[in-house]
Amino acid sequence: MDTLQHLDRFLDRLWLQQGVSQHTLSAYRSDLTHFARWLQQSAIPLEQAAVSHIESYLSHLHDQGRNPRTLARFLSAARKFYGWLLHEQIRSDDPTNHVRTPKQPRSLPKSLSEEAVSALLAAPDSESALGLRDKAMLEVLYASGLRISELVQLQMNQLSVRQGLVRVIGKGDKERLVPLGEEALHALERYLRYGRPELLVKPVDVVFLSTRGTQMTRQTFWHRIRQHSRTAGLPDDVSPHRLRHAFATHLLNHGADLRALQMLLGHADISTTQIYTQVAKARLKQLHAAHHPRG
Repeated sequence: MDTLQHLDRFLDRLWLQQGVSQHTLSAYRSDLTHFARWLQQSAIPLEQAAVSHIESYLSHLHDQGRNPRTLARFLSAARKFYGWLLHEQIRSDDPTNHVRTPKQPRSLPKSLSEEAVSALLAAPDSESALGLRDKAMLEVLYASGLRISELVQLQMNQLSVRQGLVRVIGKGDKERLVPLGEEALHALERYLRYGRPELLVKPVDVVFLSTRGTQMTRQTFWHRIRQHSRTAGLPDDVSPHRLRHAFATHLLNHGADLRALQMLLGHADISTTQIYTQVAKARLKQLHAAHHPRG
């Protein structure tokens, strides 16, 4: 069995057993394929790489100016791949056991001000089907903090407009219930009543439809949010992920605690959410300066 077949089997098993998203699978395939090509220069099959090869490749990526997150993602893919080879008895050891994970920078996610978010949410044309769709998507994204993949994959049976809740299928097929605010519910109801029927070509369960009546891609929504950002006079780097960060930041600014935020964002570990403690600390300093008599 050649390297490509091993990769296919490994990624299929990863998807079936661990519920890894297609986006992550694609990234892992790319990372491992590039590593395999790099190894070919020394006539070494991917399956036979040693600790020294993995460490040399990490140094190669670093020398190319790749950021620590890219290096960490490659190492994550390699750990899973060689662990699978060991489990399948294709090799007798796991070379990644002795490789250290590159240190990750703990930078504060870029967010948007509440004024900027308001301008973005007001940008879509609410008189057209596409405008109603985009308005509803932006409102739901900001009201719930969904990942873009969770948003575009949302199904009709995951919505409860009456209860004001959305049932989200997150990473690893883990479910969570997230409330929607009045503005998001209003935009969603208008889209479902007037916009979605116009975009519907044949019966489908996905909530947000493309112009072809099918599920929207992540790239399409990314393009749409860029268009609305320009309309609102905002920078070109506004993205769905920044709107997710705005959701988290604004909740903290208005008194939410980290544990509740963890549940809403769908983070498996509280340590992932703790990056937002910098936001909370900054907010406390502002409050102290504004209200303390010696501030």
